[in-house]
Amino acid sequence: MASGLRQRKRWAEAMLKISILDTPSRRQLVMEGKLIGPWATELASVWRQATAGLNGRALIIDVKGLTAITEDGENVLLDLMKEGASFRSSGVFTKHVLKRLARKLPRDVRSDEKTGHSASAKKNRPEQKRHSDHRE
Repeated sequence: MASGLRQRKRWAEAMLKISILDTPSRRQLVMEGKLIGPWATELASVWRQATAGLNGRALIIDVKGLTAITEDGENVLLDLMKEGASFRSSGVFTKHVLKRLARKLPRDVRSDEKTGHSASAKKNRPEQKRHSDHRE
């Protein structure tokens, strides 16, 4: 019982802030703090609410400000990846976590290393023409 109280006290001290930034081209969920236990469930809820009313805008989850991620948090991030979420990260910690989680995805859903967008998210965007500058 005492260990349960310690766990709840740690969770009470752990904070997660999720800010929603809207621009004409995208909606961004900016996360700061610790993605643990109950906050992982909150992220899933915020994600579902944020997908409503996008009107063609991109939805990006910015994990640059995360300082800790528990197994619960990783599970939610993995679920969001499976749903086609796009992520923005920086720093060794968050990049490592996202890459490790992406390896758990089926091959057709894995992240494109160059863009950070999942393959399923790319399917929902119009094709962009690619220009090459080589000559024959």
